[in-house]
Amino acid sequence: MRLIMKNNIELKNVCKKYSGFELKNISFNVPQGCIVGLIGENGAGKTTTIKSILNITNSSGSIKIFGKDIKQNETEVKKDIGVVLDDSFLSEYLTARQVNSIMKDIYKTWNEGKYKSYLKKFNLPENKLIKDFSSGMKMKLKIITAIAHSPKLLILDEPTSGLDPVVRNEILDIFRKYIEEDETRSILLSTHITTDLEHISDYIIFIEDGKLVFNMQTENLLESFGIVKCSSNDFEKFDKKDYIKVKKGKYQYEVLTDNKENIIKKYNIKTIDKPSIEDIMLFYIKGEK
Repeated sequence: MRLIMKNNIELKNVCKKYSGFELKNISFNVPQGCIVGLIGENGAGKTTTIKSILNITNSSGSIKIFGKDIKQNETEVKKDIGVVLDDSFLSEYLTARQVNSIMKDIYKTWNEGKYKSYLKKFNLPENKLIKDFSSGMKMKLKIITAIAHSPKLLILDEPTSGLDPVVRNEILDIFRKYIEEDETRSILLSTHITTDLEHISDYIIFIEDGKLVFNMQTENLLESFGIVKCSSNDFEKFDKKDYIKVKKGKYQYEVLTDNKENIIKKYNIKTIDKPSIEDIMLFYIKGEK
C-alpha cells in the first residue's frame, strides 16, 4: 500500500499587491516530514509569502495549514506553529526566565525542561535583559522559544542570520532532530545562507520578483543542474531551449542548464560543473537569456 503524504501547508494562487511590488499566484505545498527551503534575493517576496501564510498580511488566494483555512481557523491553527520572524518577538525588557513564565501561560504544551536545557546548551543567561543580548543570542532565544512547545510546524525567516558557523550547525541539528522526532512535522525555512539548505532541506522553493521560479526536490535540483564553461564561439552553437541563463565574460562564457545529461550528449561537452544552490539562484537573477 502506497503511503500518501499529507501537507502541513498548502498555498494556491496567493497574491498580494503593494505599491511597486506584487506577489503573483504563488502556489506550493510543504509536506509532512520535510524541511522546505525558501530562497530569493531581498525584496523577492519571501517575507510577504511567510506573512501571508501566518495571516499577518491579508492576501488573496487559498492558504491552508493542517488542511484548514488560516483565515477561518487562525487561533486554532497557530497553537501548533512555532515562528521566528526578524521583526517580531516579546519585549526586549524581559529576561529569558520571564519569557518562560509567559509562554507557560500561552501554550498548554510548553515544555519548561526543554526550554531551560536549550538555554544551558547555548549559554544564554536566564536573568539578563534581552535588550543586552547580542544579535546572535537574541536569534538563539527566538528559536528556542519557537520550538519549546513542540509545534507541528516551524516557520522560520532567516533563523541562522548573525550566527557563527559552529552555532549555525548546532541549530541545524536541532531542526533535523525536530523532524526526526515526529514525521508529521514540517519546517518552512527562509534563508540567504543557501549552504545550510544543501545539508538539511528536502525541497527548494525559489521566488524572484514576486513569482515562483521553481519548486524542486533538493537532491534533484543539485543533480540535474550544471554549469558549462565555454568560448563565445562554442556558445553560438547552443540552442536557447537547452540552457536557462548565461553569464558572458571577456574570455569565457558560463552557461546554466537544468538538463546536463542532454547537454553533454548533444554538444559533446567533456566537463560540466556541479553548481551550488547559490550558483543556481545567482544565474537566474544576474544571468542573461
